[in-house]
Formats: sequence, C-alpha cells, structure tokens
Amino acid sequence: MGLEYRSFMANPKTKSSAQTVKKSNAAASRKPAFKSPYSKADLDEIFRRFSIQRPEPKGELEHVNPFTLVVAVALSAQATDVGVNKATRALFAVADTPQKMLDLGEDRIRDYIKTIGLYRNKAKNVVALSEKLIRDFDGEVPQTREELMTLPGVGRKTANVVLSMAFGQATLAVDTHIFRIANRLLLAPGKTPDEVEQRLMKVIPDKYLYHAHHWLILHGRYVCKARKPECERCVIADLCRSPEKTWDIPAPLVELPPQLVGAAD
Repeated sequence: MGLEYRSFMANPKTKSSAQTVKKSNAAASRKPAFKSPYSKADLDEIFRRFSIQRPEPKGELEHVNPFTLVVAVALSAQATDVGVNKATRALFAVADTPQKMLDLGEDRIRDYIKTIGLYRNKAKNVVALSEKLIRDFDGEVPQTREELMTLPGVGRKTANVVLSMAFGQATLAVDTHIFRIANRLLLAPGKTPDEVEQRLMKVIPDKYLYHAHHWLILHGRYVCKARKPECERCVIADLCRSPEKTWDIPAPLVELPPQLVGAAD
C-alpha cells in the first residue's frame, strides 16, 4: 500500500489530467446553441407571405385514402412525385386497401411500379407493410409516428407526411427540398434531416406550422431551385439571408393559381 501511495504522490497530475480529458470531451460533445439570423418578426413575415401566396398548399402525390398515401410516400423515396403518380394511378385503381394489395401480389405490384427507382425492393415493402397493417392494425393506417415507423419502408419523413396529409397533424417532414432550403436560407441549418426538423420546429411560428411543410417544399421546387435559385421570383427576397441570394426586391405578393397535383417536378 505504501508503494502505491508513493507512486500516486509521485504523479500528482494523474487525477487532474483525467478530469481535464473528461471536461474537454464533454465540451466537444456540446454543440453551440443555434442562433437564427432571422428575428421573430422576420420569421412571422416570411410565413405570412407564403400563406398569402398559397393559402391552401397541397402535397403533389396522388392518393385516395391514408393507405394509398402511405404507399405513395414510401414509393417516392429517390423518385419524383410525377414519376410516382404515373405509376400509382393504375395501381391504386385496382388496389386501394392492404388486402387488395396483398391479393394483387408482389410480382404484379412490381409490374405497376417498374418505372420507379428501386422498384423491386419497394414492391417487397408494399407487400410487407400491407401484411403488417392487416396483422397489427386491423387494416387501418395508425395515427402515431411511432406506430407508422414500424411499417416496412416507412421512416420518419414518410410518417410525418402521412400524419400531416392524412390526419391533419402539424408535423414537418424534411425531404430533399426542405433540407436544401433550410440550409441555403440559413433558416434552420443542420447536417441531418432530424437536426433540420428540430430547428425548423423551433423557428416556425406555431400558427403557420401546419402548412409550413408544403410551403417550403413548393418554394424549393418552383422558386428556390436546386441548381439555381430564381431570386427575382421570390416573395421573400428582401428577407432572405442566403449567401447565394442574387436579388433583393421581393416578387409581387399575389395568390398563385390553384395547384395542379402531379405538376412537373
């Protein structure tokens, strides 16, 4: 024991070094709090303008009920809404319930959706999620995110879309458009969709949250485009904090014509 004691005393920095490492690791794991470049007034004005431009925005995936919406959103991964709509019109005409989808069978489902990317794996998922809906949910689409995410091929984004579009819940599904917009505009920058979602939920005014998902998607799809943003057509050009911005004068704030579901992506 004496030797151990003398050894410890000969290295008095042992404990303090360990504590220093622990503290530095803890500090490294803590991310600095996100500070938005937009004031609350700015954020309110941004979404107020979106609300005037599109009072009732709609998702552009065609569906006839919650089940077909789940299928359509699951099929839309790495595919355009236009492409999914072309494939599912005929599919949903013959199979708009889990049981009808099972009766159709994987091979025939695959024939309907073969123009969609990853169609083989997606056909398997459609069969598997139909089986699970019948087995665990009496053929009904569940209305919680946790339950939806137990369905094969359904992740957080798909679950959020279904909760919003089918059940009227204020959720925010971060797809490629929203992820890009949130980062480009410095609205809610993040390295992952989950991080962007968390930050958007904090900065979007509550009264605009329900439609925010569609407003941001449509803004990214038709104005703040991936290759080159069309800033001269943007109704928030004066408020935008994007370093890529090329125009400071907002476009006229007028209500747009009714959406054509299935319009070009």
